Amino acid sequence: MGNLPEDEVSAASLHTSMLQDVVPSAVGSDILLYSYHRSFNGFAAKLTNEEAEKLRGKEGVVSVFHSQKKQLHTSRSWDFMGFSKKVRRSVIESDIVVGMLDTEISPESESFNDTGFGPLPTKWKGTCQMSANFTCNKYYRANGDFGPGDFKSPRDLAGHGSHTASTAAGGLVSKASLYGLAKGTARGGVPSARIAVYKICWSDGCYDEDILAAFDDAIADGVDIISLSVGSIFSSEYFEDTIAIGAFHSMKNGVLTSNSAGNSGPDPASITNFSPWSLSVAASTIDRKFVTKVKLGNGEIYEGTSINTFDLKGKMYPFIFGGAAPNTSQDYTSDARFCSPGSLNQTLVKGKIVFCDYESDGEGPIEAGAVGAVFQSGGNKDYVFAYTLPLSNLNLDDGRIVFNYVNTTENPTATIFKTTVEDNQFAPYAVSFSSRGPNPVTADILKPDLTAPGVDILAAWSEATTVTEDEDDTRVVPYNIISGTSMSCPHATGAAAYVKSFHPTWSPAAIKSALMTTAFSMSTENNIEGEFAFGAGHINPAVAAQPGLIYDAGEIDYVKFLCGQGYTPKYIQLITGYNNSCSEETSGTVWDLNYPSFALSASPGKSITRVFHRTVTNVGSAVSTYQAVVRAPPGLIIQVQPSVLSFKSLGQKQSFVVTVGAEVGNSMISGSLTWDDGLHQVRSPIVAFASLME
Repeated sequence: MGNLPEDEVSAASLHTSMLQDVVPSAVGSDILLYSYHRSFNGFAAKLTNEEAEKLRGKEGVVSVFHSQKKQLHTSRSWDFMGFSKKVRRSVIESDIVVGMLDTEISPESESFNDTGFGPLPTKWKGTCQMSANFTCNKYYRANGDFGPGDFKSPRDLAGHGSHTASTAAGGLVSKASLYGLAKGTARGGVPSARIAVYKICWSDGCYDEDILAAFDDAIADGVDIISLSVGSIFSSEYFEDTIAIGAFHSMKNGVLTSNSAGNSGPDPASITNFSPWSLSVAASTIDRKFVTKVKLGNGEIYEGTSINTFDLKGKMYPFIFGGAAPNTSQDYTSDARFCSPGSLNQTLVKGKIVFCDYESDGEGPIEAGAVGAVFQSGGNKDYVFAYTLPLSNLNLDDGRIVFNYVNTTENPTATIFKTTVEDNQFAPYAVSFSSRGPNPVTADILKPDLTAPGVDILAAWSEATTVTEDEDDTRVVPYNIISGTSMSCPHATGAAAYVKSFHPTWSPAAIKSALMTTAFSMSTENNIEGEFAFGAGHINPAVAAQPGLIYDAGEIDYVKFLCGQGYTPKYIQLITGYNNSCSEETSGTVWDLNYPSFALSASPGKSITRVFHRTVTNVGSAVSTYQAVVRAPPGLIIQVQPSVLSFKSLGQKQSFVVTVGAEVGNSMISGSLTWDDGLHQVRSPIVAFASLME
């Protein structure tokens, strides 16, 4: 996806002409799905493999790739970060427009009540799509195939889009809860900001061609921040990934894209949104957890995890092991212990609580007529799910005891209590499902960039679906509790919009720098992967608007980076519109990209030394002096020249060099560099690690 044509030829006619060369029958047909022409140059079309290959070889074509289906990366959180309702606000917050690319919103939700809002900002160039039941914002569906339950409008069917949008910029709603759980004031980071929704996700997923169309419109419409809690299940090169392509063009137009890191952790290099020009957000816990207790007939009580809104009122029910109730008519004898769908004997299980030797979605016990279920598993218990029946997940130690009880006691009984809320004294730490670094394409750019609350988050929900989105669920709610980097991403989006409201002229890189260098530092005690789990640390939005110094970068800096990464001049020109060839002057090493973090990798067992060049811009006190404060554990040597930076005016730039030497062995070592003037602490992580990447 490249620059728009500079001559009089329209992008749309150019796209049609290119298609006609490849598919002569394309004239007047429905082969062309989208012509991207408002913010960048490209198109989506229905082609055979042979036609795609022919198009790939044509002059002026950057790349041709198959459309892929991407996945959604699915109260107390703002207060937990020290970002209270009374935090200082910018007078222009209501002019900030947050572009949400998601399943979109339920307009009736109190979180989106726009009473008291003035006229639209004059910069806004967007339009609204008319539909039968929702008259604003936009939706995208290139192939025109809608599922039976899909709304052909920006209205939210799944709940995900309402949740993310209200987290980023929803209004204040008091006494919000999920059946009394997490009760409090639900709010977004910038409640006075505007929300522009672009529906890209449907019942069967989120498709590349629709994502690019939404980027094209959002940039041209005039949004200030783009939030995208969507990603692939595997990593791709920067310009084979529609999200990275869209984010590049949004950066070029002064718009920061906030991305979810992904939900494939804790596997290393599982992060899927990692382009250096976007903000990659991991997910971490907040200081509460949900506990669901199980009481046995012998009086013993065990704590499990789930979000159980059902109240059995303490009534004791017959308790049975799934393995003792197999559906022998279907030869499910071996699967019954796991309570797989269809594996249980309904006659034996109906009206009882069933014990299962595996953690699942509870479908098996539900269809067998169970009153409730108790699972045991060795899986991670640092996040929870809601189910369509009373259910609790026990760890293996407690599960073993309960297993013994249900199998050795005559007439065993049990009950499951409604979930309660307890303090999580270890928070924050990166949750197990949050995708980890290192960056799978450019190892020496640290990713994720930072972490934000993404576990057990209460926010707005669509009343067109249920708590679990399951057809057997009858609970319809205005607010729901879910987890995912999909939830952490809009927290970062809201924080970025907050910074933007105070500094409307700042570049995307400047805003990202402010968020990263003011983040709370985090411990490896609960995250052995260190910065590969949480990046620069936990977001601290109240401080981010006054970072002191920023690491700024623009399109030319990323072009230099791409030249240094081996992308051809022709390729870069087509993508970016940059007309000069890659040369010694325009080729930059990855270590010289003006990034707010430092990373260096070596083969296992090797020592390595890298030299980083950085430039910071003074946005704090006009006259100020910053001292370099280095934290370097054994095995890491960090030198900073000069070690003192003196500024005489706002906007003044100062450059410095960081030399890092490391003995990485087979693991990672992390330290930090903090520029401190007594008022601002501008901290950057420094990570050296053993890499298996070639």
